[in-house]
Amino acid sequence: MLAVGMVVGAGIFKSPALVAEAAGSAQWLFVAWILGGALTLIGALCYAELATAFAHTGGDYHFLKLAYGRSWAFLFAWARFTVINSGSIALLGFVLGDYLNIVLPLGIEGAAIYAALSVGILTAFNLRGVGKGHDAADFGLTGLEVVGLLAMVSAALALILQGVPPADAAPISLSAAPSPDFGYALVYALLAFGGWSEVATLSAEVRDPKRGMVRALVAAVVLITALYLAVNWAFWYGLGVTGLASSATPAADLIGLAFGPWAALVTALAIAFAVITSINATIVVGARTTYACAADWPSLGAIGRWDEKRQIPSAAIWAQGVISLALVILGAFYNGFATLVDYTAPVYWLFLAMSGGAVIVLRFRKPDVERPYKTPLYPLLPAAFILSCLAMFASALSYVTSETGAGILVGVAVMASGAIALALVNLAARR
Repeated sequence: MLAVGMVVGAGIFKSPALVAEAAGSAQWLFVAWILGGALTLIGALCYAELATAFAHTGGDYHFLKLAYGRSWAFLFAWARFTVINSGSIALLGFVLGDYLNIVLPLGIEGAAIYAALSVGILTAFNLRGVGKGHDAADFGLTGLEVVGLLAMVSAALALILQGVPPADAAPISLSAAPSPDFGYALVYALLAFGGWSEVATLSAEVRDPKRGMVRALVAAVVLITALYLAVNWAFWYGLGVTGLASSATPAADLIGLAFGPWAALVTALAIAFAVITSINATIVVGARTTYACAADWPSLGAIGRWDEKRQIPSAAIWAQGVISLALVILGAFYNGFATLVDYTAPVYWLFLAMSGGAVIVLRFRKPDVERPYKTPLYPLLPAAFILSCLAMFASALSYVTSETGAGILVGVAVMASGAIALALVNLAARR
């Protein structure tokens, strides 16, 4: 249940439209989601070995430091701070903005306004410190996300009972060739599976670290994939591939089609609350990763300051919030959500490939470490995962000539600036 709660997030209420646009047909829409589930499962099995053998709160940061050294670990932390987490916060802000703009319209720039407000308010909320009742609220809103997915399926079933035929009359067949943009359809589909790398770190707390973790990961990924396929079937039935691809708020549109405009408004509001939970969780996790890295580099003492009174890494939260707001401004000028996916995707997949490679590297560098769980079909599965991540990296970069290419260019430039930051902290350490 924790695995499902960590993976099922706000992305599934937005990314299906972009998957449909890139896939181009119903058959390849479903293939994209099936492949997304398969790649997620392979990655989770690789991470399970790392997490059980080298349990550490730093997660990927710790694995990369052991496998490749402090410099690569620093670059990963820089990527999390400036690109991956901050970009995720900003793009989730646009998901929230699209749905809130249905409930209380603010015009063509409404999504960007709501995105900026959400980042500012939730950053301020996290600066208040640790309080009671957060876990119960998070679990409640995560449950709301799952209920929201089931509501999509219910809407399609309601359309069937009303005698409404599927929006796409053409039968589903794999005889047609995939769209040239199919690789990018996978990028968007895998966005909705994000979070599984955090799930593997729970292996240290499982009573049976070998069989228990595998059962949990397999069951969670299969359940999530089934939910996502059911939701996309519902979107396909009610909206069709063309209608889904052109929808900014597919969940509200489908519910409105089945149950009326008032139901669409209620759905939009419920999804907005669920997205707020996703943004808040990303702020919490991202700031603490930055704090953990700063503890290893004395020259980063300012950003690694821990507020003892409020029990939070306050400086890291502030810095992350400023970068996220800057990215919201970028999205406001360049196609919002899609641009921010482009901003985060290449860097995310590059480091995910390196984490997959850490499984193989650490088998050689630390062969005597006890591994309660070993990745099956080694080294085939880790190699397949690395190649898949590199393919996603290439797919993300191939979009640099599109209308959202600005996101990729800025993301790569910010990532490259990490080399300058690394040189500066090394210089400070020598002094």
